[in-house]
Amino acid sequence: MPERALSPTAAILRRVALAVFALAATVAVVYLGRAGYRDVNGDGISLLDAVYYATVSLSTTGYGDITPASDSARLINIVVVTPLRLLFLIVLVGTTLELLTERSRQAVTVRRWRSRVRNHVVVVGYGTKGAAAVDTMLGDGASPSAIVVVDSDGERLRLAGARGLVTVNGNGTRSEVLRAAGVTRAASIVVATSRDDTAVLVTLTARELAPEATIVAAVRETENVHLVRQSGADSVVVSSETAGRLLGMATTTPSVVNVIEDLITPDFGFSIAERPVEQSEVGGSPRHLSDIVLSVVRAGELHRVDAPTVDALEAGDRLLYVKKVTPAEPD
Repeated sequence: MPERALSPTAAILRRVALAVFALAATVAVVYLGRAGYRDVNGDGISLLDAVYYATVSLSTTGYGDITPASDSARLINIVVVTPLRLLFLIVLVGTTLELLTERSRQAVTVRRWRSRVRNHVVVVGYGTKGAAAVDTMLGDGASPSAIVVVDSDGERLRLAGARGLVTVNGNGTRSEVLRAAGVTRAASIVVATSRDDTAVLVTLTARELAPEATIVAAVRETENVHLVRQSGADSVVVSSETAGRLLGMATTTPSVVNVIEDLITPDFGFSIAERPVEQSEVGGSPRHLSDIVLSVVRAGELHRVDAPTVDALEAGDRLLYVKKVTPAEPD
């Protein structure tokens, strides 16, 4: 779950500074009022004696070899040294207590999240492909809290957490890691690992845990597409060949590549979106709508807009169309 901004190093340094301050203040109080203290050696209170007394006093050791003798020294000990002693103990003990409390709080938060989360998206791998997939989902209006990132790289998880995403540290091929990400109740699973063999294992494990979830996987080589599909993926994207096709098209028709980039970029220009057929559109042809319709999804099957089977729209159909995206106004 997203953490607070204060780093562990900064928290430790702040506690050390408070402890040093309490110790230094106690040394100063004892040394300035050394005339009111009695040493069993009878040789007076030196600066070293003041440091020694402050140390054993704040740590509640109290050997009794140096004690406040005068009324003023005892009063100062009660009013000043005792609060400093409490501050010192709070700093030392509080660090451990806060760590335990934070772990307990985090455990309760995770359990509560797991009990409530439903129909979220699990992204396994937050490299270039995984981050781009998250960008697209956020651009389409998805909530960051509805996206869970699984990765074993601490820096990637830190970047994902900074965006408000829920993160799980671990190997996506392991079932316990995917269970921690709530994959059994996820609506969709995006497999964006850097290796094709890893993608196969992640897909196989995810499909076993979530038989009803939609699994989309990315592979680098076409020859591995059938392996990922056999492992349970609903859709497979060949990243290297897709990029290669765009590069090839760009050599002769760069404008076509620009249009494709515009359509798959959700933040501005045009994008491909999906919506249900409205009641007023039932019975009409998708080619006669005001929206530029590309395909029709009927009973889970995708049909091109010019297919005779979808020339008349039916209730329950969904349209894939070109949507105009209005960029957000800058703050």
